[in-house]
Amino acid sequence: MEFIGELILILLATSLLGQLFARFNMPAVIGQLLSGILLGPAILNWVHPNDIIAIFSEFGVILLMFLAGLESDLDLLKKYFKLSFTVAAVGVILPVIFMGVASLAFGMKFLEALFIGIVFAATSVSISVVVLQEAGKLHTRPGSAILGAAVVDDILAVIVLSLFTTFSHEGGKSGLTNNFFLNLLIEVVYFVGVWVIFKFVAPYFMKAAERIDVNYSVVIASLILALSMAWAAELVGLSDVVGAFFGGLAIRQTPQFKEVNSSVSAIGYSIFIPVFFVDIGLSMTFASLVKDLGFIIVMTILAIFSKFWAGKYSSEIFGFTKNEGNIVGAGMISRGEVALIVAQIGISNHLFPEDIYSSLILVIILTTVISPFVLNHFIKSEPKNLSLKEN
Repeated sequence: MEFIGELILILLATSLLGQLFARFNMPAVIGQLLSGILLGPAILNWVHPNDIIAIFSEFGVILLMFLAGLESDLDLLKKYFKLSFTVAAVGVILPVIFMGVASLAFGMKFLEALFIGIVFAATSVSISVVVLQEAGKLHTRPGSAILGAAVVDDILAVIVLSLFTTFSHEGGKSGLTNNFFLNLLIEVVYFVGVWVIFKFVAPYFMKAAERIDVNYSVVIASLILALSMAWAAELVGLSDVVGAFFGGLAIRQTPQFKEVNSSVSAIGYSIFIPVFFVDIGLSMTFASLVKDLGFIIVMTILAIFSKFWAGKYSSEIFGFTKNEGNIVGAGMISRGEVALIVAQIGISNHLFPEDIYSSLILVIILTTVISPFVLNHFIKSEPKNLSLKEN
């Protein structure tokens, strides 16, 4: 019953703070993120991270990325694939270099510094998706570039992590086997399976669901498909949010996607997605703030600018305007759950000093909290008739 009380607090706080920020013409998601910091160990200490919150949170981010897939224009994503790949590749390389060199300067060993760089190589656009949705910019050129880059970014980050754990002879396996090249082959097979689902499985699966005389059978079928793809993605060593996103894209190609979008939005935004945002804030404490203040400040600045510059200048090379480039860069700043997962792998397998773990988590959360502020600033600077046409 304790969780019921915590859930009441979470839903109440996220609603009130979300409304407060919306009143000031800012994304409600910022208020939801700050709710976790307010309710958690950092301030009031009323809600603590636990297994049930973690499960709700994981389901929340899966639903969030499933909805992002449902609302994505596949033709637009295809159109900006080269841009997305460039943004993602540069966005992996710059943090590894910047954060790795900074870690060396703070006295880390080479492999420890390299792994810390890998922690900040991955991008989590879950929060950026919400900010873009609230502003009506998810279907624009920057929105499509951010979504595409996030998918490629996650794949590249997993490959880099697999390479590190394979060739350093440390850490746990990332995938079905301990063989990096076999894992890579399995991941290729996974994406072939995604293509088969796109072309053949999803249309027939959703059509068959319409014939079942059960309430919300189409919605249930869509969740079965999305959760299966998320589970399979995690099984082969990718992030489950990648599978959920592709599940949404697959359903998007079917006539039933509007019904699914409406129902899943109600499920997600009423309970699971708010818990996900609060869960991020619950991880923040200020215990090591004074001792590691220099480390936290330097790493936060590098974490922000490495991703921002990668998105901004890569997109400008492909003809985006200056402010569109700023939007793409801002949308890639957040590390969120992906970096938290990689950091957890690192601490579990002694890949970096335990005494800096809390500081790394704080940096991850700071980038996640700062990201929507920066993104919202540049969205407001963009003309309202943001073009979808190629320059």
